Amino acid sequence: MSTLRKFAGQTMIYGLSTIIARLVNFVLTPLFARKLPTAVFGIFTTMYSYASLLNALLAFGMETTFFRYIQKREDDKQAVYSNTFLIVLFISASFLLIVSLLRKEIAAVINISDPDLPKYITYFSLILVLDAIAIIPFAKIRADGRPLRYGTIKLLNISIFVSSNLFFIVFVPWALKNNIPIAKSFSSWYQQQWVGYVFLSNLFASAITLVLMIPEMLKLRLRFDSQLAREMLSYSFPILIANFSFIINENLDKVFLGQLLPDQIAETQVGIYGLSTKLAIFLSIFIQAFRLGAEPFFFSQAKTENSGQTYAIIMDYFVIAMAIGMIGLVANIELLKYFIAGASPAASAENWKGLSVVPILLLGYVFLGVYMSLSIWYKLSDQTKYGLYISGAGATITIVLNLLFIPSYGFIASAWITMITYASMMALSYVLGQKKYPIPYHTLKNLTYIVSAIILSWLSFSVFKRNLLIGNALLLLFLIGTFLRERQPLKQLLGFKK
Repeated sequence: MSTLRKFAGQTMIYGLSTIIARLVNFVLTPLFARKLPTAVFGIFTTMYSYASLLNALLAFGMETTFFRYIQKREDDKQAVYSNTFLIVLFISASFLLIVSLLRKEIAAVINISDPDLPKYITYFSLILVLDAIAIIPFAKIRADGRPLRYGTIKLLNISIFVSSNLFFIVFVPWALKNNIPIAKSFSSWYQQQWVGYVFLSNLFASAITLVLMIPEMLKLRLRFDSQLAREMLSYSFPILIANFSFIINENLDKVFLGQLLPDQIAETQVGIYGLSTKLAIFLSIFIQAFRLGAEPFFFSQAKTENSGQTYAIIMDYFVIAMAIGMIGLVANIELLKYFIAGASPAASAENWKGLSVVPILLLGYVFLGVYMSLSIWYKLSDQTKYGLYISGAGATITIVLNLLFIPSYGFIASAWITMITYASMMALSYVLGQKKYPIPYHTLKNLTYIVSAIILSWLSFSVFKRNLLIGNALLLLFLIGTFLRERQPLKQLLGFKK
């Protein structure tokens, strides 16, 4: 059980910085909701949706490939480091060149009525390239077991992003309004309610982050091994498609909303949906923290005895944690909704029109989390082609159903489709995994916790109309039941005597 405690420690260390960073970033949501009109927030949502798709392309699955190959090629880790970095660098440089040449054509395709769209495209192309170049150095830090450096850089990144946003969106307007002495230097260039300041803040943060990664990049030995690169690309391409599927399910619905709804409501609908998805971010943060700890750990444990039992126990407590998160967030949605309140009662009412999709999105994240944990089977067995098949099926479901139902049902359809897609991918991965790389998961136990979370969340949200006291009483009931059920296994896991 010391191995499981080690995993928990790694997940906590690497995940904590991500959680703090995302939570601090989450604090910006009410700022954006109050300072930017809902339609302008729709521009914000759309641009980041496109950026997420492209970010997966530039990474090209090389982070997972890096962890797999340093475990396979323990005698030549430097070659693995150099080749994964060079592949990402080449893809990023090619992307930047293409965007520079086709910026106007790209702007014509994106359905945003903003004359500054070409500027936004330039900002995002630079952000994407800077972030991509940092991916492999960040992976090396994790592989080297240096969580403090990893966390420090991540926290500095978000601190720069937050402080820059506060400067542009809060301080400068305040200075101009109160006509303080320094305000004259702002008046010649500042644009009120310009969403571009958010993108510039991101660009500053990404640039400084890459500068901080210079010590890792100086350790590179830029020797390109064509045979190793071909092996890596063969392994990583299905991972790329799988990552695309995740990004598609997370973001393509927002793109479709902007493209398929009438122009007069599209940006507002995207803004409402984008704000509502922010309320599900806590569960997304937890899944991200789990992935950061799980991926290198799972690879490192692949050759150990009883690794399957280890993976199964990790799944048990991961499912329990996600179930608690889902119930807790639904129970407190009446408090959380003030994070997306507008500048006036009317604006708040507009922003809160999407609250009904939050429980659906949370359940989708539960299914996504289970899928991510299940997906280790095809990565460990070098059968990443199955990741391509599963993610291809998920992407097809997302695209077809959104095209069919968004015109009639708007963002409500997008939320349900996201949940259905993740459930389908989870089920498909489980069935294939048990045939190709069996792991003794406690399936009935895990389904019991998920179904219990669904029932209690439904009672809290729909039957008791988001009543805070009743919702949290249901959460307490679940916690007590879980504690009684898991008390003895937890004692054993933590090394206590019975």
